[in-house]
Amino acid sequence: MDPVTSARTARERLARGLAALQTPGLPAGFASAIERVAQAMGTLHRIEATGGAAFTEAAPIALGLTRQALSELQAVPVAHSAVDQALEAIAGALGIVHELTMEAMRAPIVPPRPQAAPPAPARAPAPSVAVSSHAATVAAPTQAVAPPLASSAAAAPAASPTPPLQPAVFPPGPVPAAPPRAMPPSPPGRGHDATQPSPVWQGPPPTSPNVPVVVAQPPPAAAPAPAPAPAPAPAPAPAPPAAEWRAAPQPPRTDAAPSFRIEAALGAHSPTNFYKGLSGNDVIESGGLFIATYRIPPVGTQVLMRVALPGGYEFDAIGVVRWTRDVQSGGGDVPPGFGAQFTHISPEARQLVYRYVRNREPLFHDDQ
Repeated sequence: MDPVTSARTARERLARGLAALQTPGLPAGFASAIERVAQAMGTLHRIEATGGAAFTEAAPIALGLTRQALSELQAVPVAHSAVDQALEAIAGALGIVHELTMEAMRAPIVPPRPQAAPPAPARAPAPSVAVSSHAATVAAPTQAVAPPLASSAAAAPAASPTPPLQPAVFPPGPVPAAPPRAMPPSPPGRGHDATQPSPVWQGPPPTSPNVPVVVAQPPPAAAPAPAPAPAPAPAPAPAPPAAEWRAAPQPPRTDAAPSFRIEAALGAHSPTNFYKGLSGNDVIESGGLFIATYRIPPVGTQVLMRVALPGGYEFDAIGVVRWTRDVQSGGGDVPPGFGAQFTHISPEARQLVYRYVRNREPLFHDDQ
């Protein structure tokens, strides 16, 4: 037998035992065993939902829960036919779960496949070539200008006593306001652009001690242009006049009231009770209300329920029939009726339901 079929067979037997433990009129003391059976059913359902992929880890968990439920059920000294039916069903499920666990222990463990390492990102080429090219471009004008300065200084001793025009003297004048532009190097004997470095003083000529020496001064720095005054902020647009508030018209209701109406009275030991499924523990979101009655509507019927709780509390709610239990399937000890899931319930009614289930354990229903 494959794991999925074994898990389904064991879960169906546990469901029969769970239904027997929820028989009305059964003495208290089985809440812990009921909880263990419900948890074991949920674990077996996980094996079915995954197609048997999770049975190696879920089967031992289901085995432990089933053993605990059977042990707690045998510890309660109650002589009742429903308890005997539950013991027989849970014991049969325990044998199937034990075989499933043994098969899971014999199954080989498949190691996970190694993941391939991600490719290393390509490294960008170093910008050494671009930097060298730029350095060569910048250094070229300096090497081209240096020989004219040296030749001018060497020709100074052979000149006439009249002091020649020194290249170190910058003619006075206002600094141009236009942005500087790159100019080609000037020939020897003419003034240099502001972009060239200041020449170094070579000292006085050796044969003309009376020649005045003019020290080169750096050109005056251009004064920074004043920052423009910030533009005045635009005046804020005048706010539109407040429109007159009018309530939006409510859309007309097109849904008709449910044609099937029924009253559900709940007490401390009433057969009518709230229920929750294996997919969640909330009786509103994952369950509903089981109404014990012989008026059983078809599944999918929308019903209007008038629910009466102890203490004189009542509320109306709308639900949809999700499952039914007739006389033949229920047996002599389980009353017939139907389970309805809430679709429209007020917040006040929701709080009343939660307060009721805190004092009375809801029913379990196999909704899978």
